[in-house]
Amino acid sequence: MAHMQPDVILLFCARSVRLFAYGALSVVLALYLHETGLTGEAIGLLFTLTLAGDAGISLWITTTADRVGRKKMLILGAGLMVMAGIVFGMTGNFILLMIAGVIGVISPSGNEIGPFLSLEQAALSQILPSEQRTKAFAWYNLAGSLAAAAGALAGGLLSQGLKHAGYADLGSYRAVILAYSACGAVLITLFYFLSPEVEARTAVPAKERVLGLHRSKGVVLKLSALFALDAFAGGFVIQSMVAYWFHIKFGLDAGALGGIFFGANILAGFSALLAVRLANRIGLISTMVYTHIPSNVLLCLVPFMPTAGLAVFVLLLRFSISQMDVPTRQSYTMAVVAPDERSAASGVTTIARSVGAAVSPSLAGALLASPALLGAPFLVAGGLKIVYDLLLYRNFRKADIR
Repeated sequence: MAHMQPDVILLFCARSVRLFAYGALSVVLALYLHETGLTGEAIGLLFTLTLAGDAGISLWITTTADRVGRKKMLILGAGLMVMAGIVFGMTGNFILLMIAGVIGVISPSGNEIGPFLSLEQAALSQILPSEQRTKAFAWYNLAGSLAAAAGALAGGLLSQGLKHAGYADLGSYRAVILAYSACGAVLITLFYFLSPEVEARTAVPAKERVLGLHRSKGVVLKLSALFALDAFAGGFVIQSMVAYWFHIKFGLDAGALGGIFFGANILAGFSALLAVRLANRIGLISTMVYTHIPSNVLLCLVPFMPTAGLAVFVLLLRFSISQMDVPTRQSYTMAVVAPDERSAASGVTTIARSVGAAVSPSLAGALLASPALLGAPFLVAGGLKIVYDLLLYRNFRKADIR
């Protein structure tokens, strides 16, 4: 596999650069938009429109990538990331921001957005042996979590440092957003050097496919529906909104928020590694469910904490087990579809998650605008996620894979 190793390194580097940018952006994005004059409701609506637009663009890219070329589509996605960052950094006009958010790639959540995850997973599944898939995805997620943690810390420190140097809040936040765009340019360079080994070896003609799928349509659509419910719940507590909640509830500034999410993403990343050993013993589906339910109970407890310290402690405890379902979910999806369906299957399930997550930020923004409902997003998110866990277990426990 020595000739394939450079592709693995490039894909891991791309994941790290991208999640660094997402982490930095998530700490300041809602604060930046607030400084431009947008209300909490408008910020939530903008995030909803951004996620909805991402779903449409990503669906087109991922379902055509196996035929057109994964490398070309990855470069296109990185270009859209550059464009969105520039527009967000140069204007506070809601209409222009909406257009850039819908067409471009910008992450209000601190997590993956755009077509990258789907195409990179498909490429890694192709160039690595199947018995290494779950482990590779765990390390892939760890790389992203560590990068997101570093990005959150860097974004908070950069904006705080610029404020101490005399810059206004708006200018300090804008610098982070323009740095996000620069990271997109780095991605273009990394993707350019990928070899033909990452491309799909298509066996089924395009006319016999639906959304790039053929024999696995049923299982992918069922998984997509469940993943959409999970993402809809998660959209109430995307990282930007949680940062905004801590700012409103306890008055924490960008520097403190960067430190919180640095720790949160570090814990989340290492939790993904623990999932590998557990999945080898009890199965991928069981690992997803048995670790996800306790993390969602902890999520429901966050708004009941009387002090910022306790709220942060419970949140970090939740992050320490919250991502154990991620590499197992990704590995399970890749395992149950044909090799030439992997980009499409990952794309369709990821888009389903994007669509599910697109609706809830606007609802969360409306809840956060009411002092009496300030903790409601955590309760709604945790409750719905537990429902998702139970439905997933009921539908797929008999088709579990180790």
